[in-house]
Amino acid sequence: MKKKRAFAIASHPDDIEFMMAGTLLALRDAGYEIHYLTIANGSLGSHCHDYATISRMRREESRNAAAIAGAVFHESLCDDLEIFYCRELFSRLVPIIREVDPEIILTHGPYDYMEDHVNAGRLAVSAAFCRGMINCRTAPPATAVNTEVAVYHSMPHSISDQLRRPILPGLFVDISAYLEEKRRMLSCHRSQQEWLDLSQGNNAYLDDMVARGRHYGRLSGRYEFAEGWIRHHPLGFCGEDFNPLVTVLGDGAFVNPEFERRLAAGIALW
Repeated sequence: MKKKRAFAIASHPDDIEFMMAGTLLALRDAGYEIHYLTIANGSLGSHCHDYATISRMRREESRNAAAIAGAVFHESLCDDLEIFYCRELFSRLVPIIREVDPEIILTHGPYDYMEDHVNAGRLAVSAAFCRGMINCRTAPPATAVNTEVAVYHSMPHSISDQLRRPILPGLFVDISAYLEEKRRMLSCHRSQQEWLDLSQGNNAYLDDMVARGRHYGRLSGRYEFAEGWIRHHPLGFCGEDFNPLVTVLGDGAFVNPEFERRLAAGIALW
């Protein structure tokens, strides 16, 4: 019997660590094979290294972080700020998703503050939607799959959308037991820590990640540290009630009743 798989698809190196790693680690311990992909290679994330050097450094940092988690590492597809919703990237991402054949995809949301993040999420959603379409042209060709997949959108790094409106999570995942491992994963991204520590103060990079976890933990009213998620509409992906983050993680995840109340009432969520 094939092991169930969870796939984190993010924009840049360190985005998974900031926004998704705690949930990915919880799924690993729940028996999932976990996969790790940043669509962009981090090529613009430096104030002192040239393109080749920083791209090589950030690839190695990502590989090291994925190794800590025990995740399958996938190579990036483009440079920073070149994540466009286009056929080239779409046709390259579809075969990766078909090969992994995940039950769960973790990715960015359409409300994120940065275009690379929004486009990465859009690409992940569209590629997953086309996973079973046999006439979808991909590069390289890949056999279509029809496994149910639930897509979840992470909370933006800014905690608000492009217009500064706060984003309310639709569900919370307890990451308290994984905070130290998540911190070690983020610490692998030394080039980014050095860059931000220089401008913001020592340990600003790591402290910011911890503060985010504490913020969502407090918002949950249940956990000390948490990650927040919004489940994508199931149409074309899975059954209406297919919500594996909640069913698999048990007491380690729960649906936010305030989000559901607003959804039922037709109240804007952001």
